[in-house]
Amino acid sequence: MFCRLAKPNDIRTILQKSFSISSQVKNNHNHSHHQHPVHHPPHKVTVLGAGGAVSQPLSLLLKSSSKVGKLCLYDIDHTPGVAADLSHIDTKTVVTGYLGTEQLGPCLTKSDVVLITAGIPRKPGMTEDEQFNTNAGIVRDLVSAIGDFCPKAMICIITNPVNSTLPLAAEVLKKKGVFDERRLFGITSLNLTRAKAFVAEAVGCNVAKLVVPVVGGNSGITIVPLISQTIPPVDLSQESRKKIIHKLQTADTEILETKAGTGSATLSMAHAASKFTLSLLAAIDGEEGQVESAYVKSDETTAAYLSTPLLLGDEGIVKNLGLSNLDEFETELVKAAIPELTRNIQKGIDYANKS
Repeated sequence: MFCRLAKPNDIRTILQKSFSISSQVKNNHNHSHHQHPVHHPPHKVTVLGAGGAVSQPLSLLLKSSSKVGKLCLYDIDHTPGVAADLSHIDTKTVVTGYLGTEQLGPCLTKSDVVLITAGIPRKPGMTEDEQFNTNAGIVRDLVSAIGDFCPKAMICIITNPVNSTLPLAAEVLKKKGVFDERRLFGITSLNLTRAKAFVAEAVGCNVAKLVVPVVGGNSGITIVPLISQTIPPVDLSQESRKKIIHKLQTADTEILETKAGTGSATLSMAHAASKFTLSLLAAIDGEEGQVESAYVKSDETTAAYLSTPLLLGDEGIVKNLGLSNLDEFETELVKAAIPELTRNIQKGIDYANKS
């Protein structure tokens, strides 16, 4: 059996409890006439690779949040223009652009959350190994700088292939003696966004009220939606489930082909990454019931890293909600994902150790 830990409750039960807490907190905040709201100072959020096609819409969404006081944008080109453009938007968030390696330190210092989007996107015909060979060095150097200038920051790895770049980042931080598994996240939120959209379309339900847990990794067969544990439950045939799973596992390729080689998933990725970031900031501020999924250090399976639902708090991960009560079909999907996931993880570890 792939699962090392037996848990008494399934993911749906835990998620329902967590979201109930979140709703209760919001209701208490909205309806209490005797308590004053707790005000937290806005945070410094840094985007590395800010000139890219994902980072620009992501930065736009972050600029619109009252939780972001300082938005610092770093890249090797374009950032002054992007920062100037965003600074014309009428929100309180202060945007600053940083250009070149000599400005990386000042950009990172005192950051609360750092998002890494730098690197090349996948192109038609490009394998994940080819993408990793280019992006690995970029991620290594940026994570090393984070270890030097803001080792306590929450670190969100968006640069693909996340299955390999996240373990690479962990090894870099370990070498510097600053690795904290509660604070390092591989962003897999787009898989959940897509799963919700695809399931809602298939059953004709309100996507805004749907939760579809997705576990595993961030590409191909390692992406495993847990349709048996949706909130609320949905009634889908096995054939329909298989179609949704296939569509989810090949979604990146569909975008590449539909855009005819002009780009990858950028707008949807920005939306998903923004959602995760804002939930993380809410958790840092002490807002209860913040549950998001991410690819993190894990002992749920023989794979050292796995994407699962997480309960977030002010120090990062409070509880990994893990894997439990999967149906037989989903159990087989996770089993099938582990060999590929293990290979991806080892690739990242090997790169870090030989660098």
